[in-house]
Amino acid sequence: MKSPLPRFVLLVVAWLPVAFAAWYVLAPVILWPAQWLSTAIARGAFGDLVRGVDAQGATLTFVTTLKAGRTDASGVLTVDVNMLLYSFGLPLFVALTLAAGEPRRTRSLFIGYAAMLPFIAWGVIADFLKNIAITAPALIASQSGFSALDRDIIAFAYQFGSLILPSVVPAVAWVLTHRAFLERMRAARGGG
Repeated sequence: MKSPLPRFVLLVVAWLPVAFAAWYVLAPVILWPAQWLSTAIARGAFGDLVRGVDAQGATLTFVTTLKAGRTDASGVLTVDVNMLLYSFGLPLFVALTLAAGEPRRTRSLFIGYAAMLPFIAWGVIADFLKNIAITAPALIASQSGFSALDRDIIAFAYQFGSLILPSVVPAVAWVLTHRAFLERMRAARGGG
């Protein structure tokens, strides 16, 4: 029996540009729940640092309570975070799901999307915190009130949220929502 794997890989490659184009164009709508979640976390957990959160397309602008220069200056610091950097796993998950051609793909797409939202928010919040506590000039970083241990935790959260989660979470979500497909693929290859 001929392996279905090459056909599946070709379908994934064919769906990827379509999924990425749709993700990029529809990002403000697709990422609205992640925006809402990120805003809720920022205001709830870091309300003393966040005055407000504005959205422009896929970019969130955190308006902070930190002074942009001297502590007696009147301006405040804003931090822009591009949510696309933390959500690129969404089109990957969509391409894998559509290529599998399973009958309940709408359900799988919804489950995968919902599973990825908290991890997108993780990346957004970690990026914001990294900007105010680590990469900001010393005068601004000192206003944030984070200790050395806090900055180490923020650095880890940022690295994990930008390098690991955006690519691993969609893969894990796809495997969990497509176990039957993977079993059929394995059986067709003569593995079981």
